[in-house]
Amino acid sequence: MRKSLTLIAAGLCLFGAPALAQTAAPPPAPHPAYSGRVITLAEAKSVVAAAEAEARKKGWSMVITVVESNGAVVLSEKMDGAQYGSGEVALKKALTAANFRRPTSEFQNAVKAGTLNAIFTGAMAIEGGELLLVDGKIVGAIGVSGGSAPEDGIVARAAAATLK
Repeated sequence: MRKSLTLIAAGLCLFGAPALAQTAAPPPAPHPAYSGRVITLAEAKSVVAAAEAEARKKGWSMVITVVESNGAVVLSEKMDGAQYGSGEVALKKALTAANFRRPTSEFQNAVKAGTLNAIFTGAMAIEGGELLLVDGKIVGAIGVSGGSAPEDGIVARAAAATLK
């Protein structure tokens, strides 16, 4: 009986060690907090205008969607020539950024690294969704779709940079 308990204890040590090592990892860096207010229509219009200007400068036709931090749509614009499927994709990118308090590129990078949890949560794991911050706090998010993932990201980041 004593040998059995010793063997069981030894087995738990051998097989339990990786699990213990995983729980000792440092927590991920915190993401910005939500603001006490949401993005205004005037701010959303300026963000969309900046996104459109960046897309036009590059010769891209895109759909641009701005949501409040709670996911409510404030403004959505489909540029002439943008593909029809981009409307839903832009919305999902904006919702993912707002709901998970991080850019969608973080989910894309997690999937590339082999972590599939991102896609099981319903998150849009492709670049083009960015947080909209005022005074370092989330007031909303933007989703951009119509180009490649890097192109969508360029436009979304350029637009997000217009708020402070």
